[in-house]
Amino acid sequence: MLTFDLVLVGFGNVGRRFVRLLEERREELNGAHRLAWRVIALATGRHGQALNLEGLDAVKAAEHLESGGRLDDLGSRLHVASGMDFIRHVCRSAEAGRHTAPLHPLVVVETTVLDVGSGQPATDHVRAALQAGAHVVTANKGPVAFAYAELDALARSACRSFLFEGAVMDGIPIFNLARATLPAVRINGLRGVVNSTTNYIITAMENGREFDESLAEMQASGIAEADASLDVDGWDAAAKTAALANVLMGARLTPRTVQRTGIGALTGVEVRAAVTRGRRIKLVSRVGRRGNEVVARVGPEELPEHDLLATLRDQQNALVLETDLLGDFSIVQLGGGLTQTAYALLADLAELRRRLSSTESRPLQPRLP
Repeated sequence: MLTFDLVLVGFGNVGRRFVRLLEERREELNGAHRLAWRVIALATGRHGQALNLEGLDAVKAAEHLESGGRLDDLGSRLHVASGMDFIRHVCRSAEAGRHTAPLHPLVVVETTVLDVGSGQPATDHVRAALQAGAHVVTANKGPVAFAYAELDALARSACRSFLFEGAVMDGIPIFNLARATLPAVRINGLRGVVNSTTNYIITAMENGREFDESLAEMQASGIAEADASLDVDGWDAAAKTAALANVLMGARLTPRTVQRTGIGALTGVEVRAAVTRGRRIKLVSRVGRRGNEVVARVGPEELPEHDLLATLRDQQNALVLETDLLGDFSIVQLGGGLTQTAYALLADLAELRRRLSSTESRPLQPRLP
């Protein structure tokens, strides 16, 4: 059995669902995967921090936060200014305690809120964790969309893993699919619908509602944020597009270098008129090669109704990969949400367990700066 010491940076909806999912799947993870864990540290931006090297009850911590409490009420009271400093402090504390207790592999689980204009603070969190000798699992698009090449190289040089399956399309295994099952295949391009909120709005307009009404419905259901501009203006799709291009095609894009047009100017009249012509409008992400350059764009497109992307309804997403040896093939997500994103974190832990299986008797130590 290999035990991970988990450091959760960000403990919002995804983080709390993740720790509950770990408990729900404890028996299977312990048995089939020989994987165990304990949460030793929690950090949030507004609700405090907690550290206990012998382990925190993360499910109770989630309940405590949801009832209005603070993490400062649990474990050691910390006064660490930034997420980076928190990560360094926890890694040093774990190293200092290794003489009195076994040191398990440290895994920083990063789920903070993304600033899509900079990729922060998540990118700095990932960098600090790798530099301090921890593995990293994240559902955050920022580090992959803004600094994938740098962070991947840093992880390799530190003999650590940087895993991010939840960054695009929740728990659908896009990155693991390419990594594990497409040896010697070159991905020449991709296209997809990767933002659920905009697809739901467009579908609602096809059914007779107008843009503002459709958006308000999404916000009332909790699917869209009160400030839905990241979705509506195409920033979320641009970040996911950059992440896909960087990992699958070796690009060096950021959301700001993806040509972007949102759906804010669309009207119900336009959307329904397309349907009468046997076509459907979708917010489409496209990536292709132009010589040695990888180029990407996001914008509304009118597609033939028989096109796979045109058939997607409500919150469904899909990605079509264009390859040299296998031709085009697609991955379709018929439904996503909180559990699926949390599952991506769990799946990355299982992948990390697989990678470390040959060193189970020699747990890796933090490499402090």
